[in-house]
Parts: sequence; structure tokens; C-alpha cells
Amino acid sequence: MGGVKSQGQLVFGLDIGTRSIVGTVGYKADDGFHVLAQEIKEHESRAMLDGQIHDIGKVGDTIRDVKKKLEDRLGKKLGEVCIAAAGRVLRTVTVNVTMDFDAEKEVTDEDIYNLSMSGIELAYSEFQSKNDTDMKFYCVGYTPMRYYLNGYQMGNLEGHKARKIAADLIATFLPDDVVDGLYKAVEHAGLHVANLTLEPIAAIQVAIPDKFRLLNLALVDVGAGTSDISITRDGSIVAYGMIPVAGDSLTDCIVQKCLVDFDMAEHIKRSLGDGTPEIDFTDIMGLPQKVKSDEIMQALDPYIDDMTSKVAEEIKRLNGDKPVSAVFVVGGGGMVPGYTKKLSEKLGILKERVAVRGEDVMKDIIFEDENAQRDSLMVTPIGICLSFYVQSNNFIFVTFNGERLKLYDNGHLTVSDAALQVAFPNEDLFPKRGKAITFNIGGKSRIVRGTTGESSQIIINGENADLYSQIRSGDAIEVKASTPGEDAHLTLGELAEMKSAVKITVNGKEFEMPRKAVVNGELKESFYEIAEGDDIKVNNFYTVEQIGEFLDLPISDNILVNQTPAVLSTKVYEGFTLEFELGQFKPSESKEDTYENLAEPEEQDLKAKEPAVEKAPESKESAPVIENKVSVTANGRIFTLTGKDEYVFVDIFDKLNFNLKDSKGRGIITLLNGKNAQYLEPLKDGDVIEVRWEDKK
Repeated sequence: MGGVKSQGQLVFGLDIGTRSIVGTVGYKADDGFHVLAQEIKEHESRAMLDGQIHDIGKVGDTIRDVKKKLEDRLGKKLGEVCIAAAGRVLRTVTVNVTMDFDAEKEVTDEDIYNLSMSGIELAYSEFQSKNDTDMKFYCVGYTPMRYYLNGYQMGNLEGHKARKIAADLIATFLPDDVVDGLYKAVEHAGLHVANLTLEPIAAIQVAIPDKFRLLNLALVDVGAGTSDISITRDGSIVAYGMIPVAGDSLTDCIVQKCLVDFDMAEHIKRSLGDGTPEIDFTDIMGLPQKVKSDEIMQALDPYIDDMTSKVAEEIKRLNGDKPVSAVFVVGGGGMVPGYTKKLSEKLGILKERVAVRGEDVMKDIIFEDENAQRDSLMVTPIGICLSFYVQSNNFIFVTFNGERLKLYDNGHLTVSDAALQVAFPNEDLFPKRGKAITFNIGGKSRIVRGTTGESSQIIINGENADLYSQIRSGDAIEVKASTPGEDAHLTLGELAEMKSAVKITVNGKEFEMPRKAVVNGELKESFYEIAEGDDIKVNNFYTVEQIGEFLDLPISDNILVNQTPAVLSTKVYEGFTLEFELGQFKPSESKEDTYENLAEPEEQDLKAKEPAVEKAPESKESAPVIENKVSVTANGRIFTLTGKDEYVFVDIFDKLNFNLKDSKGRGIITLLNGKNAQYLEPLKDGDVIEVRWEDKK
């Protein structure tokens, strides 16, 4: 077939399997993918076990033989190749990640990206905590499976308003030594890797077309050492799994049953699918033997039963503890008679919904090589070729803050991917808030957040960039960590609860008094700076004595709170009325009782910040003679005030015959020179005062 002319770029794909290596060369055209040549060669020794390369040199030699045969048939040199890593070495982690906003906001594409990056970091952290090996793993991809908006599942978050968004995300990881082993074996054969994909993804390229991936399906690739499982739903692969039991376990059973070597057992196993009633073979003694297919199947039955039970359990686990709608089976192990029937029974679905996918799914594959196989064994090799057109994946090298990195290139690598690879702290990439303060007020928790610092500084090859800037092989990336903002600061006076005054009506006049706050059982001033864990209670009352001190009024024994007899220690709550006769200031028995001992059962004990200064009763004999006199007119009569250096409005009640207890629900009106007056307004000679009860309406 020398000198074949293609209509497009040739793609060389290698399926490096445990039992054999399959090389496929073809090209993609409008009518489908054309297979120009195909070569299969089994390993001459156990150079690979369970999908893992154990002898790089021997595997490389086999690759070289396959490559040379293809080159001879095509008349072309092959320099680049597409390969796939086995599902056996793939590790997946599924996490739920949440992002809270300070206030309700419209969700942007950047918010969704940051949510995914946080999910990958969480997945990597969880994976590393369970990774009990010395192997270094790479994150080679992730898929958001479900989004949540304020706790409710949502198909697309962008554009919605939310205070909290979340996602269930699956991240996939590959070990470094597996990738290196594949690369070195290929390089040993004189080839360069053009694209690396995963075997489950490659198989899906052929077995489950895009239009079917909206359905909840499972793909089971039954190889030699492992059974790889992929789950599709909502248009994408949502889970991967692997069972370390596959075709080799059946071959080992035949080895014991028929007393043959491994290769002869493989021959017998493959003959079972041909429908031959009897199979001829030669045992290890060189004697010709004949065995009925039914006998072999009877011996294999418990092994197939065990294998399908484990596969069914893994499918259910990956699919949320429930069976999928249908299962597609590829690979040689799944071609054994009875496999699909038993798997359907274990899953509890119709047997028609578990089927081997082979030539029936290759309708868009044009086989120009007449000798090419068209069964389920070829699904993955052809899928490896098709993956080249879907994703041009390879490993690239960059430097991150001077460290050389190898990254799996999925076609849209960004700075954040490199940062994730070196475990650069996520909090150092995004602006940091200063330390928050959490405290209790009125029995409820409250938090005040610090300010936001500056974002990280990112430079690629000397040019300013950001987290979402794409990177390419050879890029030099520098990232300076973000800076924290200022810690939260808040004083008592800045609390909304402290802004409004306590309004109490005293002798018919409404007064506004500042609120008092008790912090951890101690009275604090408004300038007190709230600390972490403080327990704050804002009082809405004053004692009678505190009101007198605030207004600087002497209070007699005739005290009424809401028309009920009271004492100096009685609490007067917001909206209450207080009435009393003016007299000499009479302090309580103990000033400290004002705060410490007068709390009601549900109230916090109060403690005075500063003890009040007691006023001694005035004595006419000892009072100094004050020469200053002020004459005023009050309610039409002239009064002369004496005995003080200065006089205020309330002093007129010492002269004026006005019964403050006779309110009868009315408010008091106090006028000074025709204008409303406060009790503490100063008086001077000639002032005109009017004091009367407000008329009832």
C-alpha cells in the first residue's frame, strides 16, 4: 500500500495496551475519518502489567516495529504520535465548593471561574491528603457537574443575583511517572508526542457520540488488567472509575482449567466468541487436546459474575447510587459470552440496554485498509486519533517564580493553572480581606469585615498580565502575592443601635438621652473599640437617678413612673413618663447599685463607669451669701432669684406656686420670652417666663 495519498493531515495514533500495541494512521475528511493503515503487535514479554509500562526499552522496541511497518505500507515517515494514558492510573476527586458574597450581587463569568479554581484547589488538597505514595500528580482536567444558586440547583449561574454560589466539581489527576513512562517509550521509538488524552475519553469519542452524552450512560472499557468506567450526563463526562479486574483474570482461569500457557489461554478465550462448540489446543505437555466451549464457560461463570458485580457497584457509586440508563461495552474482555447479560442483571436494567459497541458505532469511519479490524477492540485506538481533532493536548514547560514546571496542555492553560501546579496559595492570588470582627449584640451574632487588599501582581515575559492570561511553552511567569487589607475596626458609637436616643418624657417634656451599652457586663463609653467575641447589650432605659443626673435636676421623694409611685432606682424605659417634684438632690443609698443590683431577670447587670458625686444637703446656716440677684416675670408675677452665681429656667420652680404632680395626663409647656425653653436655659434680668399645662384636645 506504498505511496498512499491522503486528503488531509495524517494522524498517527498508538494504543499502548497491556497485551498489545495497536497503531492506526488516518485522516479526517468531510465524510468521516479514513483509516489508511493499521498494525497490531503483541508484547513479546510481560513488558506491561495492568496498563503500566514496566520495561520502557521493550515497549519502545515494539512501538518502533509497529511504526516501521506502518511507514513501509504508507511510504511516509511518521514523526509525531497521539497516545492515551490508561484509566487505571487516573485519579478523580469530587468536591462541593461554595463562595459567599458580602452582599447580593450579579454573578459574573469571573465569579464562576473563581469558584471552579477554588474547587480544583480543594480537590487537589483532598487528593494530596489521601495520596500515600511518593508520586507527583498533575491535574489534567475538571468538569463542573452541578451549580447551586443560594442553595438551589441551577443550570447556569451567570447573570443571576445571589449571596452564595456553589458547585459540585470533578477533577482528574495523572501521576508524573506514568506520563514520563509513556513519553520515554515513544521517544525510544524515535517519535514525538503530539497529543496525550485519557483512554476513557478516547473510547467515548467513538462509542458515545455527542448527541448521546445528554443521556445518563456508562462506558465500560474491559481491557486486559482493568475495567475502565466513564459516566456521561448533561452533555459531558461527569465521573471516572476503575476496577482492577478484567480480561486477564479470565485468561488465568483458562490457564488453570486447561493446563496451558498464557498465550494459548488467550487463544481459547477468543475462540469462545466464535460460537465454536469445541476448541482444539495443545497443553503444556505438548499433547493435543479438545475442550467443549460450554465447559470453559462453566469454569469462567463465577469469574464473570464477580467481575460484573464489581463493575455494576462502581457504576452505581459513580452515578449517585443508582443505575445508568444504558451501558456501552468496548474492549476484548467484554466480548466474552455472557458478560453483557450478567452486567444488565447486576444493574437491574434491561439486557438490551447493555451492549458491546464495535462496528455498529463506526459508521463515520471509512476503512481504506481492508485488513483493519472493525470490532470493539478498535474503538479506543481510533478514538485516540479522533481526540487529536477535539483537543490538542501535550505537556509544555514554563517557569513559575523561577521554578520549571511541566503542565498538561489542554489548549487553554492560564496563569491560574500554573499556580495550582506549584500549589501557590489561592489566598495569595486574590485580594485578601483584613481580619474580621465577630461579636454578639442583643443575643445575635454579627460580623464586620476588614477592607480588601490589592490583587496579586502577575507578569508574563516582562509584560503585565492577570490570572486568566493564557500561557504557552517557554513562558516566564512571575507572581507576587496579594496584600491583605486593614483589619476591621468599629466603636460602640458607630453601631446603628447606638445612633438613636432614648426618648423619655419628664414632667411633660420629652427628652432625648444617649443610649448606654454594656460590654461583657461592664458599662462602656461610645468610643470603646469592639473586640473579637465581645458580648454587647444596648440598654433602652435609664434609672430615675440617672435621669436626674443627666438633666442636673434635684428630685424629691414624690416620684411617679407611668403614674406609678417609684424610687430613684426604678428603671424608666424608652417611651415611659417620669414625674416628680423638684427639690434638693437626694442620692441613692449606694451609687453602685444603680448599675449592679437593679437589673430585672432578663436584663444584663450594669456597672457605672464612673461613680456619681453625692451632693450634700444644703444648709441655710452654712450656705455662702451670694450677692447676684435676677428679677424675672413668671406667669404675670415678678420674682427675684437669689443665692446663686447663675440661674437657669428650672430655678423658677423654687418660687413659682406650680404643682408638677397635677398633670392629669397633660404635657407641660415652658416658655422663655415667648419661645419654648429647656430646663437648663440660663436666666437674666427682665426675662418673661410662662409655665402651664397643655390644654387637652
